[in-house]
Amino acid sequence: MRTTENFNNGWYFVKAADMAAAQTMEWEKVTLPHTWNNIDGQDGGNDYYRGTCLYRKGFHRPHFWKTGDRAFLEFNGAAMTASVEVNGKFLKTHDGGYSTFRVDITDVMEEENQIYVAVDNSANDRVYPQKADFTFYGGLYRDVNLICVPGSHFELEKDGTPGIKVTPVIKGKDAEVHVVTWVCGKAERVHFSIEGEMAMDAEVMDGKAEAVFLMRDVHLWNGVQDPFLYTAKAELFADGEIKDCIQTGFGCRSFSFDKEKGFILNGRPYPLRGVSRHQDRAGVGNALTREMHWEDMEIIKEMGANTIRLAHYQHDQYFYDLADEAGMVVWAEIPYITQHMENGRQNTLDQMRELITQCFNHPSIVCWGLSNEITASGNVTGDLMENHRLLNELCHQMDQTRPTTMAHVFMLETDSPLIDIADIGSYNLYFGWYLGELSQNDSFFDEYHDRFPNRSIGFSEYGADANPKYQSAAPERGDYSESYQCIYHEHLLDCIENRPYLWATHVWNMFDFAADGRDEGGAHGLNQKGLVTIDRKLKKDAFYLYKAAWSSEPFIHLCGNRYVDRSETVTDIKVYTNQPCVELYVDGKLLEKKEGKRAFGFKVLITGEHLIEAKSGSLSDGIRVCKVDRPNPEYQFAQEGGIINWFDKEDFKPGYYSVKDTMGVLQAHPEAGVIVGKKMEKARASRGDVAKSTQGNKNLQKMMAGMTLESILKQAKGAITAEQIKELNDALQQIRKAEIR
Repeated sequence: MRTTENFNNGWYFVKAADMAAAQTMEWEKVTLPHTWNNIDGQDGGNDYYRGTCLYRKGFHRPHFWKTGDRAFLEFNGAAMTASVEVNGKFLKTHDGGYSTFRVDITDVMEEENQIYVAVDNSANDRVYPQKADFTFYGGLYRDVNLICVPGSHFELEKDGTPGIKVTPVIKGKDAEVHVVTWVCGKAERVHFSIEGEMAMDAEVMDGKAEAVFLMRDVHLWNGVQDPFLYTAKAELFADGEIKDCIQTGFGCRSFSFDKEKGFILNGRPYPLRGVSRHQDRAGVGNALTREMHWEDMEIIKEMGANTIRLAHYQHDQYFYDLADEAGMVVWAEIPYITQHMENGRQNTLDQMRELITQCFNHPSIVCWGLSNEITASGNVTGDLMENHRLLNELCHQMDQTRPTTMAHVFMLETDSPLIDIADIGSYNLYFGWYLGELSQNDSFFDEYHDRFPNRSIGFSEYGADANPKYQSAAPERGDYSESYQCIYHEHLLDCIENRPYLWATHVWNMFDFAADGRDEGGAHGLNQKGLVTIDRKLKKDAFYLYKAAWSSEPFIHLCGNRYVDRSETVTDIKVYTNQPCVELYVDGKLLEKKEGKRAFGFKVLITGEHLIEAKSGSLSDGIRVCKVDRPNPEYQFAQEGGIINWFDKEDFKPGYYSVKDTMGVLQAHPEAGVIVGKKMEKARASRGDVAKSTQGNKNLQKMMAGMTLESILKQAKGAITAEQIKELNDALQQIRKAEIR
């Protein structure tokens, strides 16, 4: 029978490119999961180590080994390219850092054994990802196992398969469940069963056995309300006895995508409202333990989300299991992202084939993501189009039950032929943060839906960075304050609720995550759009806005707990709750009672130190505020030079260019265009490689052409200082505008 032994312990690690270099170095003892970028991949500077490192482990031939058995090493994640050698013999190289692969070591295994794994996350032009707004951690960052099976066994090697595939099709109150297994070695039959009750035998023919069950009055997998799971089991018989046994969970559900009603689950509208998630954590990198995965899911469940976009790569199988059990609807995708590489086509196909093979049985997954913002750093070329067509065809060949989708960068033209390749689409929009106004999110979808009424469209990313230490009485775009993040998400939540045709919406992001190329908002190497900090210790105020909208768990939350020192005489107090009525108390006295929905605002006169409490029935929450003479500088994202107000009236001479001119006007002038271009290049650099790669994007330039330079620079605080902006304006003020005749 099959035996699996966890191989996470007893490894040694060295940051060396080959064995010759490693001979003179001291190996570090490590326990898996492990990454070598858990510190330097999160501290900014875009200088984390990308190269080859070595792992080794010695082991005895397992006591349960029998003559004729086969032995496999199972790697559940080795980023990004891994080469495996056992007892001095090279066995396999695997390209792709996020999927499971297995290596047959039977023919080289001895009584005493040494495993060597070379893992490489260096830059190249063939293995995705290579350019994206997150850190490409290197290492053996997921579990490694030793699997021993008899000579007759279910398939283990091909694309990291689980060996069993279950396809349920709903037919009225019943379900037709097709179960397939693949077999290696001599075998006679497979005994299939569901929940140990329904059972049948199937003959093994050409290495394959399959059965079809008709399940009467099937119990549906029904999202977060009732995520019911069945178990399918397969037992392999050879020479009259059971040689191997595997099983998988599965769920019976039907779903579709309506162009007006959005997502339909089991015949009823089921609005998908949730978040995206990266797999990493402060000081840990992407080497998460099971407990950390579980905690992530619990936080998402607490907020009341019912869908997760697992970005931008295949996640740990354990997390897909958690999604199945929690009733989360999942968007699964490969890391074909930001920059198309002509030499990377085969790698996209390989990663997609592995994703579908390994994840097919998860009822939580409802779509396969072909790519994300793939046009951010280039145009739509013929090779890019062909790559997507091949991916789309592969998905449909492997899975006739799920549609394909794509996440389009906001500057991709809505009539681009690329959009028509996938079955359904989605857009990443950041109006109100990177550029433009919040209302442009609404108008974008209204115009899109009017122009393309037969397309299913979703909202795959939206968000605003917030550093919890920054607070403001007058929040504005680009100040990185927790206060502005609330304003941003309040608007976007209304935008979403008023557009039921959006098939899914995903906040970017559930958790802050590492992007070592970033240096902004008072943090190094961090994307701070999360609703929860990267260490999972702090839930930002905006987290509770979504909890108020989506969760049925009664709660009340007073915003501004970190905004203690306040210089304004009358301060704004905001309460998020899913209760219909809120009472606000100041120093124990009732100030005001309000009825409403989700977000409640109050004006409070402050003269000294006050205790403010919000109550709704037995629920309560409180904060302390203190009147001060001037704003606390620690609450503000500091500009170098200490300049807060950029300009005075005398800074602007009529008839000359200035930062109050639009980008289109400035770029049309040869001298002014050069001056502005240099400053914008610096601003892009602070956002990491992805932002830098957008420099030549014509659609983005078209969007920015109607915006004033002053408006654009407000969001670039930290990348360009206030003094530099004044210098920029002074330089533009030396250029006279041509007289209109």
